[in-house]
Amino acid sequence: MTVIVCIFCRPILELMQTPRDIIDGAYNYIFVIFLGIPATYLYNLLSGIIRSLGDSRTPLVFLIFSSVINVALDFFTILVLGMGEEGAAWATVIAQAVSGLLCLLYMKKKFSILKMEGEEWKPDGQYMKILCGIGIPMGLQYSITAVGSVILQVAVNSLGSMAVAAVTAGTKVILFLACPFDALGATMLPTAARMWGLKSWTVSTRLKGGPDYGFAYSVLALGTVFFFGQYIALMFADPGETELIRNIRTFLTVNSLFFIPLVFVNGVRFMIQGLGYSKFAMIAGVCEMAARAFVGFCLVPVFGYTAVCIASPAAWIAADLFLVPAYRQVMKNLSVLFGRTERLED
Repeated sequence: MTVIVCIFCRPILELMQTPRDIIDGAYNYIFVIFLGIPATYLYNLLSGIIRSLGDSRTPLVFLIFSSVINVALDFFTILVLGMGEEGAAWATVIAQAVSGLLCLLYMKKKFSILKMEGEEWKPDGQYMKILCGIGIPMGLQYSITAVGSVILQVAVNSLGSMAVAAVTAGTKVILFLACPFDALGATMLPTAARMWGLKSWTVSTRLKGGPDYGFAYSVLALGTVFFFGQYIALMFADPGETELIRNIRTFLTVNSLFFIPLVFVNGVRFMIQGLGYSKFAMIAGVCEMAARAFVGFCLVPVFGYTAVCIASPAAWIAADLFLVPAYRQVMKNLSVLFGRTERLED
């Protein structure tokens, strides 16, 4: 994967209609990020194994440590070495590699169960089948969503570098503000899986608290953007760049207005996935992709930057239109399943 994307990096950027005044910087950045794909794999794989053994705190500590390294290297490579976009990319890759290596050293020292011997090195087809059955739908879900984002990015690129800068800055802030929603999904999935494994008909009641927290946070995030959006935009633009500041604030406000649909996207989708319905989660990803593609192909050429701002909210709503009925069907199926199980046990 690393070799292929590095070779075709420049053609991909050209195919995406990246504006000429920023394509060189984009290439310098993304090429190094692509070189760091093995480091990304290393951390994600090893941190996942450590979490599966009941230790979710250590990978977080390593991630925080690597984030500090990333920030420090950003200052050093950009301000001291003058490496520009390439320096920022190297800072990210090095930080990811450090976190991955720390996970590896920790695993070797902490978990003796992971030291494979003899027959344990041989591949097991049955385990591979189980892993692929769980992992492929999840991977396709993220890939499908990413394809929709790429399609939208092509439309944004057609609006010029000013729009690209505004969306890039706004997206970073929205991703930061959406971290609690990601945490909600990460919590709902294993909790739902555990409830299913126990054949306990408390799935619905146990998981209702998650969306409640999500709704409360959505209001808080919207208030933060409404009152401090101007100052947040100034983190990415000079005071004289009034158009850029206005565009960033518009992007933040429109997206934060629709955080409640995002609560359902993360909460319901991951809960359904944890209950064994991975295909439903994947279909929700298809809905998101279709919505972003529609906005990119049909609305951006007509309404310009305003349409770009509603792309993610449209994707979240499209996913919810599928997920809410799917949730009801899953609950109905599990009600029948658990009811039969209880009668069999009796």
